[in-house]
This record gives sequence, structure tokens and C-alpha cells, in this order.
Amino acid sequence: MAGLSLAACAVAFHLCLLVSSSASLRWLSDKPAAVTTAGGVRTRSAYHFQPAKNWQNGPMYHNGLYHFFYQYNPDGVTWGNGNLSWGHSVSVDLVNWFALDAALQPSRSFDANGCWSGSATILPDGSPVMLYTGIDARGDQVQNVAYPKNASDPLLVDWVKPEYNPVIPVPADIKRDDFRDPSTAWLGADGVWRIAVAARVHDVGGATLIYRSKDFLRWERNADPLYLAHAAGMVECPDLFPVSEPGVEVGLPASGAGARHVLKMSVMDTVQDYYVVGRYDDAADTFVPEDDEDCRSWRRLDYGHVYASKSFFDPSKNRRVLWGWANESDSVSDDLVRGWSGVQSLCGEKGASVPGSVGPFGLLVMASGDMQEHTAVFFRVFRQNDKYKVLMCTDLSRSSTRDGVYKPPYGAFVDMDIEAHGGIISLRTLVDHSVVESFGGGGRACITARVYPDHVVNGNSHLYVFNNGTGAVKVSSLDAWEMATATVNVLPDGLIAASSVSRARAY
Repeated sequence: MAGLSLAACAVAFHLCLLVSSSASLRWLSDKPAAVTTAGGVRTRSAYHFQPAKNWQNGPMYHNGLYHFFYQYNPDGVTWGNGNLSWGHSVSVDLVNWFALDAALQPSRSFDANGCWSGSATILPDGSPVMLYTGIDARGDQVQNVAYPKNASDPLLVDWVKPEYNPVIPVPADIKRDDFRDPSTAWLGADGVWRIAVAARVHDVGGATLIYRSKDFLRWERNADPLYLAHAAGMVECPDLFPVSEPGVEVGLPASGAGARHVLKMSVMDTVQDYYVVGRYDDAADTFVPEDDEDCRSWRRLDYGHVYASKSFFDPSKNRRVLWGWANESDSVSDDLVRGWSGVQSLCGEKGASVPGSVGPFGLLVMASGDMQEHTAVFFRVFRQNDKYKVLMCTDLSRSSTRDGVYKPPYGAFVDMDIEAHGGIISLRTLVDHSVVESFGGGGRACITARVYPDHVVNGNSHLYVFNNGTGAVKVSSLDAWEMATATVNVLPDGLIAASSVSRARAY
């Protein structure tokens, strides 16, 4: 492929770089001091959401507070089947979070083996309701409902699970362990609520099923699935929402002339999140994608290390917010040493060291002084069929000298017309210890990666701009900021404690 005319090529970098002092990184007080050198403090994020300790994996906005309910293992850093609970944190800005007691814990026959993923819905009267997957005493995945004990409590601390659960038992044509992840409910034009539930139908494939109800108690399955993925096995965490069209985003799916929607699914086969724009028919409760029918060829939400994303509508700012889960990519033994696992997020392409005509050019972040370790975030520009193609990559192959760390190269084509943008490509990279998030072309492509360097210590992390191409590339602007450390579920002793409830109330 021919190269781009370099006379018109400029690169604009916008970098947000975090370098926190060791004092701002608080470790669990029940761990010996020696553990802090094994990566626990150095790799714990400073402004990405995660619980104070142990393992985690639906958000909502209610009465002036953001609530984040998340899958949480209170007893360890590994998956933990029978004790999986719903952790609960609140925030006023989606940055600083205060931990509350667990909202849901296994306590009844219908969730005896764990309270798994689900979603929250705000009813017309302003009160919330939660639908979640419980694994019952027999091992069946069933759908349950929970209500706040006191709907006027702004913190929504206490939740009640009615005795009549489950409200949706596992269907006969679905395996007992392939039925989960109820979505946020939406109200159809007929005044009936709908939810989407992920399933794998016998001998058919991954499916997003639709259930209808007038009262959140009695649910009826739609004859046709919302979407059937023949090429995929199990799909998870379905999400359906309207895309921005002229007018006001209402936050709930609606059909009609000019209405378009996004369907997002998490595919277990590839451990990736995919989305497509299409048409939703709320009379038939079916979805027709505008692109290829195979969900694995849809666009990915993030071309890096993100899975099980979930969106919610934020009425305070009239926007839809989507969060994904960036789990660890080193070993379980490393998780045990750190005492925690997983944070929430904000391909075999050529590496950064192989020269081309235009590129690779970009940034080296989390670089050690001797360059033994570094993470490359870069672009390559090609010309194909009289159009310029922009490839964005994050190369982890030299991010760590440690063994047992997943260090792949990630890549994605940026959906942009570089000529229409004056030959300028923007890159915004956020570095948060073990998390490197990069947004190319104004957010048209996103790559999230987890890095675990051994030689980069506090105060010794370097940032470089590089160009390994044969032609010159102009850096039109470069901005770097040091990010403050957010308050994220960490008290002075590093633990989630009962006192965090009173602290959140005062906040």
C-alpha cells in the first residue's frame, strides 16, 4: 500500500498521565509490608473504580447519587461461586466513590449459590427495582427481583428479596447454567415492561431473549428472541439502547420512524464486547442489525482488555454512560498476593519497532529508564483503494519482563477520514498504574490494556514520543497532566468497613 503525503500529515497528542506519590497509594493493612513490593501497591489503580480488596466485576443514577452495584467476592480474590454478592458504592461525580455494605448476599434458596449479574431499573414513580441472576440450591440460573426496603433512603442501603422469587425460572429449552444477566427494563408503547436475558438455546446458539411483564412479578417470554447469534455460543450481558438522533435521548428503547438502536453483547467464545446499530421493533420485540448478522464481526466497544460492559442513562446530564470490566491479565497467584482483582474501565498487528512509510508513530508509556520495559501506543497510516486507513495499536510485548503475564499486541482501524481532518490524528492516553487506556481519533477507537512492569517504580516512569517511520511526522501539540488520586472505596486502613457507610451519608 502506498504511503500518505507527509506534507499534509500532523499528529496531535493529548496525553493524560498519572504519577501518584507512594503516600497516596494505600495498601491493605492486613497484608505484610513485604507484599507491597510484589506489585500490589504499584499496580493498584488511582482513579479507576475497584473495591478496596478482593474480586469484582449495574450502575444507575437515583436522587442525585450515582449507585454502582457490582459483582463482588467478599471472601477472596478469585471467582468464588457460592459467596458472590452485590457490592454497593455511591458517588456524586463518577470519580470519587464511597463504599456501603453489600446490597445483595446469598441468603435464600433461589440465590443459595450466589447473587450474580443483573440490572437496576427506575420505575415511573422514581423508585428503583433490581433484577438479578441467582444460582439456586439445585444449581439452576434463575432471575430474581429485589426492592429497596426504604425507597426514600438516598443511599438505598437495605434491599428486600421477596419470598416469591424466582420470577423467571430456567426455561426447558435452555441448560440450567446458560440463562443469566437480565438487562435494565424498558417500557413499551403498550405500557408493558420488557427485559433482555442472555441464554444459549439448545442446538441453536447464543440468544438474547425478551420477557414482558406489567408488574415485575409475572413474566412471559416472547416467541422470538430479540437476536439470535447462530455463530456464537453463549452470549452475556445484553444491552439495548437508542442512539443519539435529533431530539432528546429518553434513555429507554423506542421504535418508530427514524429510531435506531444499539445492541451490545458480550461473547464468551472470544471474551469480547461487540455492538451494532440496527432497528428495534417493539411490537414484535425483535432487532435487525444494519451490518453483518454474525455478532463476532460487529464492531468492538474496546479493542483491548475489556468485557461485560453495562450502560445506564444519566438523566442529570442527559447522556448514556457505558462501563466495562478490565480484569487482570497476570496470574491468579499474583491476584492472591495483591489481595484484589479487576477494575472498571474508563490482535496480531505489526509491532511498534517495525518501520514503515508513515508510522509507526506514537507514545512509549510506562517506560523504564533503560527502556527494558515500555508500552507502545501508536498509529500506522496506509493507503488502500484510494482511501487512507489509520491503524491504532497498543503493543504490550515489552511492557514487562515478568513471566506469566499476558502481553499481546492490540489493534483497531480508526473509523475516520484523515484527509477531512486535515491530516491530523489525535491520541488521548490515560495511564493509571496497571491500566493504560487510549482513545484514537477523538474516541473513534478505544484500546484498554493491563500492564505489570517490574522495573518501573514510583517516580521512575518515563514517557517518550517516537516515530519509527521513514518520513517525518509533525507533533502539533502535546499536553500532559498529572491526575489526582480519587477516593475509591479505600479508607485510611485500606478496608471496606462499617464506618464507610456513615462517611458516605455525610458526603
